[in-house]
Amino acid sequence: MTTTTTTTKTEFRLTAGGMAALKAELQELTTNKRVEIAERLKEAKADGDLSENAMYDAAREAQGFMEGRISEIEHILKHSSLISNTGKSEVALGSTVHVALAGSTQKYTIVGSTEANPDEGKISEESLVGKALLGKKAGDEVSVQVPSGTLTYTIHKVE
Repeated sequence: MTTTTTTTKTEFRLTAGGMAALKAELQELTTNKRVEIAERLKEAKADGDLSENAMYDAAREAQGFMEGRISEIEHILKHSSLISNTGKSEVALGSTVHVALAGSTQKYTIVGSTEANPDEGKISEESLVGKALLGKKAGDEVSVQVPSGTLTYTIHKVE
């Protein structure tokens, strides 16, 4: 069973790239995907009895999920503000931060929770590490208490 999450947050902060990605996804969903699912529904209806038609049920479920995602994206875009962080020397929303941790270097971009993706180095301003880095400058050491212990980051560069 597919579950959808309802977005109730009233303000979202997005980078220009994050906003462009959401607009592109919305465009794809409202044009290509709607047509694709409508075709699937049409084909399933043509097969006859809808009460035992798995193809029809799957297409209806996909349609519901897609419409929910369209609503969610429209809500986010309607209630979003663009992150602008140019020329700041301290870590702020939109900053890219180069840090050292336990002998290795890492690069994080501080973003709003909507576009956070740790696999891409995008961490939320609301995360433990994101919160700890905000307001700091190059050369600062930042200790972050995480469930597994304390992590100490040294900030090398803020972009």
